[in-house]
Amino acid sequence: MTRRNWDYAQIFFPAFVCALALSSALETTIALAQDNGRFCSTTAQALFTSCQNEVTDDFFKAKAICFNVSDDDAREECLADAEEERTDGQQNCGEERKARRDTCKALGEARHDPTFDPADFDSDFTNLTNPNPYFPLTIGNRWEYEEGDESVTVEVTDKTKLIAGVTCIVVLDRVMEDGDLVEDTNDWFAQAKNGDVHYCGEETAEFESFDGDNPRLPELVSRDGSFKHGRDGDKSGIQFFGSPVVGRVYRQEFSLANAEDVAEVLSTTYQFGTNAELDQFVPQDLADLLCAAGNCVVTKEYSATSGPDNFERKYYAPGIGFFLEVKPDRGKAVQLVSCNFDKRCATLPTP
Repeated sequence: MTRRNWDYAQIFFPAFVCALALSSALETTIALAQDNGRFCSTTAQALFTSCQNEVTDDFFKAKAICFNVSDDDAREECLADAEEERTDGQQNCGEERKARRDTCKALGEARHDPTFDPADFDSDFTNLTNPNPYFPLTIGNRWEYEEGDESVTVEVTDKTKLIAGVTCIVVLDRVMEDGDLVEDTNDWFAQAKNGDVHYCGEETAEFESFDGDNPRLPELVSRDGSFKHGRDGDKSGIQFFGSPVVGRVYRQEFSLANAEDVAEVLSTTYQFGTNAELDQFVPQDLADLLCAAGNCVVTKEYSATSGPDNFERKYYAPGIGFFLEVKPDRGKAVQLVSCNFDKRCATLPTP
């Protein structure tokens, strides 16, 4: 074996041994955690190992590309970039594990295995048993939101999708930025007879438009984030409870390493001026219009991969639904500017 070939063997063999050790350690960790009923933490650990393995795979693919670069300087730069990306990737895996563990502290250690029985849900969205006033799914309802140069249009269609025997309404969610389409999503919601709204999945499509293209048309660049209850281990979550309770933490979606949003109910009696923290970045004229009775709901929403410290607050009014999203870390807000189904829609303030 030549010295150069031995160098390559040194690259691959330790990684193989390390992978075997990690696998054995993970099996031991999972067995212990399951014995203690720590299913959420076990999930976090398994996903950490999966993330590490993905980083390792990407690293060796990058090296394979570098090995085929003839120029010595360019090859060395390529290899250095691969090392840097591996280091960054491993750090990201660790951050995600910590975030998931923090989320487990909020959620508890139980498995996420929700009941999804068609008998518990309405099948006729023109005649709902117990419609949710904070998440109205009336066919034809339309909302428009703005944040800077970004606009979002949400519309409840008359289309349905049967998922695992449950009838879900199709809600269109379209995002425009500087006049360009950047996201076009079909969301699937089910209305439970007890008033809960379940999030059964979404079909996302992300677009990008490029300067210099003629004609300038949006191009599909990603479907990341798409999920559906019952497919590849994906499970539904609760989008909004029929009877929200302050302090309750719940999963809104469950598609591991893909879509893992979590929410916590912060208030069910919000009114501007009663809570300085919740008032932060909230337009008072908007809150006074929709929350004067002190019956707005505020939630804290975040991804399990980023943790409870990286969150957004969302505000909901009865009869209107979602009307404001505040991002405290950036001091920005997504604000309802138009709707078509309530007399208050005509008097919404301009951002």
